[in-house]
Amino acid sequence: MSWDTFTSWTGKGLAKPIFTLAGTEVTMFSVFTLILIVIITLFASMLLQRALNRTLAKRFEKEMGTLAAILRLVHYVILMIGLGIGMQTIGINMNALFAAGAVFAIAAGFAMQNIVQNFVSGIILLVERSIKPGDILEVDGTVIKVMDMRIRTTVGRTLLEEDIIIPNSILSQSNVKNLTYGNEEYWIGTTVGVTYDSDMKHVIEVLTKTAEQLPWRVKEKVPSIQMKEFGSSSVDFVIWVALPSPWRKRYHISEMNKAIWFAFKEEGITIAFPQVDVHFDSTINKSLDNIRNIAD
Repeated sequence: MSWDTFTSWTGKGLAKPIFTLAGTEVTMFSVFTLILIVIITLFASMLLQRALNRTLAKRFEKEMGTLAAILRLVHYVILMIGLGIGMQTIGINMNALFAAGAVFAIAAGFAMQNIVQNFVSGIILLVERSIKPGDILEVDGTVIKVMDMRIRTTVGRTLLEEDIIIPNSILSQSNVKNLTYGNEEYWIGTTVGVTYDSDMKHVIEVLTKTAEQLPWRVKEKVPSIQMKEFGSSSVDFVIWVALPSPWRKRYHISEMNKAIWFAFKEEGITIAFPQVDVHFDSTINKSLDNIRNIAD
């Protein structure tokens, strides 16, 4: 077989229609062209993301999660533009395609309502940047660190080093605590009650000293010792300490409680517990005395 015969046969094969889409015949050559455009689009997206990363790295030095969200959004935008250009290049009328698939899109929208909802929520989160990779959230009572934000889901890591995948609709429509929103500095507090016969000045001094000696607190922030209330069985104090990050707040609260416990033991301060005093009137006391005499 000569080269001319081979190229002629190959050309006819590439030009042979495979199927018709939106009134346009799709050939092997069209498919190869579309694939090539997608590859070029992905390559262009990679180059642009690298350029943006170098350009904006200093500006977002303390907000790397924000930069990651911007780069991800840029990637999706370029990919959508590339697909649109590819479809137009191979001769597919996008308007006709959208019109032909309108009914199917409506039906699929009802069937994939949750998927579409999560997709839209992902775009909103990436645009608003209210939640970013690296943020520490409290979702349904669970503290997680955001590791990666995708267009449909967000990947978080719990305190037990478990990875959890959260649909974006939960983050955009539920009450979510962002413990690092705008500032990673975080305050934790614990309550302790002492007996009414305690030397309150001494109690405050011990609590202040104990809080100041915690090695993991923010040294620039002075701990706060507050007398909360006069309870039924105790005088209650609240101790507030600043943390550099809320990620291990439960561990630090436990460490603070243990430090207070041992400090009180060393200083002879009694931690109060609920007590009830029962008083009997004279008639009941006489009856009890008679019962004791009979028993004796």
